[in-house]
Amino acid sequence: MVKSILKGMVIGIANIIPGVSGGTMMVSMGIYDKLIHCITHLFSEFKKSVLYLLPIVLGMGIAIIASSFGLEYLFGHFPVQTNLLFIGLVLGGLPAIWKNVKGNRVKVGHIISCVLFFALVAGLALIGEKEGEAASMAFSLVNFIKLFFVGVIASATMVIPGVSGSMMLLLLGYYHPILNTINDFIRALTAFDIPGVLVCCGALIPFGIGVVVGIFAIAKLVEIIFAKFPLYAYWAIVGLIVASPVAILVMGTYPSLTVVNVLTGLVCLAAGFFASVKLGE
Repeated sequence: MVKSILKGMVIGIANIIPGVSGGTMMVSMGIYDKLIHCITHLFSEFKKSVLYLLPIVLGMGIAIIASSFGLEYLFGHFPVQTNLLFIGLVLGGLPAIWKNVKGNRVKVGHIISCVLFFALVAGLALIGEKEGEAASMAFSLVNFIKLFFVGVIASATMVIPGVSGSMMLLLLGYYHPILNTINDFIRALTAFDIPGVLVCCGALIPFGIGVVVGIFAIAKLVEIIFAKFPLYAYWAIVGLIVASPVAILVMGTYPSLTVVNVLTGLVCLAAGFFASVKLGE
């Protein structure tokens, strides 16, 4: 139970950092296949699926609420260490994925799959440095529909290993508005400011509905791909995982590099790698 909550927290934190993929973290911790199965069989295997998903979802919720405040501080004061910690967490999943392709004959299609998905993540990171104009979060029918589809796109990319849902929000211009709305919602809730809570809900509810729809839709597609083309899927994930550190480095900001920063950053990288391997056991 505690271990599942911790895994959920890692996924939750990863999902709100541009350049870091929540799907990759699921793979890194060895729970991706089972998560997809539980999502796609939620109603046919309701009790079993809920018991598995509940602590992970709880951990994600805790992490998203806590990290929406804390990550800004960490990236502002310790950018090198924080980025290298997540690179370690991502790379820690590579040995587990490699076991699925090791020993099988490598085809040209496998290499193409790996290279294409590497290029996809690296390319998104390179163009992701420029955020679009901040989107309106005011309640209206048009914004309700927009936020629903933004939620669908964001959640779909969150489930796909190597593709950062937050980076997609950044490109669409909704990353900071959504994050700020979550923070405003928490502040209003803790202050018992009911009008403030309702205003935030006007934006978060359609986004949340879109997230749920997107997760279920893409999970079914991913399950079909893994069933019919498992080796191609795993080689694609290898490309995504290898590209993720590139994306994290490109998307990160580094105001100053010192010997201390680099050394402590390397310690964080090793700690992240070790933690990812252990969580995946």
